[in-house]
Amino acid sequence: MNLSKEHIRESIRDFKPQITTMDRYIIKKFIGTYIVALLLIIGIVIIFDLSEKVDKFVTNQAPLKLIIFQYYANFIPYFVNMFSPMFVFLTVIFFTSKMAANTEIIAILAGGISFKRLMWPYFISATAIVIFSLILNLYVIPPCNKGRLDFEQKYVRKKYTEFSRNVHYQISPGTFLYVQSFAPSNNTAYGFALETIEGHEIKSKLSSTEAQWDSTLQAWKLRDYVLRTFEDGVETVKTGRALDTALTVTVEDFYRRRNTVQTLPNGQLKRLIRDQKIRGDKDVMFSLIEQNERWSMPFAAFILTLIGVSLSSVKRRGGIGLNIGIGIALSFSYILFMRFAQMFVYSGALPPFIALWLPNVLYLIIAIYLYRIAPK
Repeated sequence: MNLSKEHIRESIRDFKPQITTMDRYIIKKFIGTYIVALLLIIGIVIIFDLSEKVDKFVTNQAPLKLIIFQYYANFIPYFVNMFSPMFVFLTVIFFTSKMAANTEIIAILAGGISFKRLMWPYFISATAIVIFSLILNLYVIPPCNKGRLDFEQKYVRKKYTEFSRNVHYQISPGTFLYVQSFAPSNNTAYGFALETIEGHEIKSKLSSTEAQWDSTLQAWKLRDYVLRTFEDGVETVKTGRALDTALTVTVEDFYRRRNTVQTLPNGQLKRLIRDQKIRGDKDVMFSLIEQNERWSMPFAAFILTLIGVSLSSVKRRGGIGLNIGIGIALSFSYILFMRFAQMFVYSGALPPFIALWLPNVLYLIIAIYLYRIAPK
């Protein structure tokens, strides 16, 4: 389908924000190509992933039903979200280059439509993809990640049996918890100490050789405990064989892995970040990275759409292949930059919010520059 002169004239009325034939044509091309690209790449990735993990599936006797419905059904949304910016970019580069090669872009601009007006259907399509990506990030992917990670933990990776050592938590203002080690095999914390501090003075210290999690009471059962309280310089000591104590720290806090934040819905993730900040948990950086990445990645669709149209709207000697090559290089560089941005957070060089939005800011500058020099 090519655009006729009548269709082009219909779109000349730039001042009216109405959907024209040209807009519908570009939106159909954009969304259609995007979906086809997703289906093709997902199929290829599943084949490669299956060939890599089939030995582990067989060795660990993973049921076929779980492989299909628990692993790959949950793997697809995660993969789509991760590489959505690249899919958007390649989609725009591909079909816009074809339009330029068929002189459709020249005809549109020669018909009196400004380059700015030409961008409208692109950004309408990009908006739909951004909303789709946000819905995936905030509501669909977290429960999918839980199923996927649980499957991987059981049938692909070794089970989680590591000891947590030297755990420090501020469970509330002035109340600090220390655990020397935690054994997942029996849900027991060894070297347990709970201190209450006011100003610069210790008001109480509860210590125990071990504290075992009681799932029925949802509390910690301390054995051979010692409770020291300090009041007006006088120390009072109380000992006992057993003591039940309820804390905001539960056994789940010791089982939480760094990628567990990927399984939390947005509300739970916010609460976890709040609790981790209160406790002084060093793993809060992983939660903050996840929170900012859920919002920053989808909005990249706008920036990469602008770059893609600006690059591919002109007919080049190298043809579509050159534009696709440039698109692949830029899209991969964006994804790589996003991963490097996380390293800035790990090293403490930048706060998570700045680090995770920095690639968008830099690529927006590139997009604006390319837009200004693009054919008008």
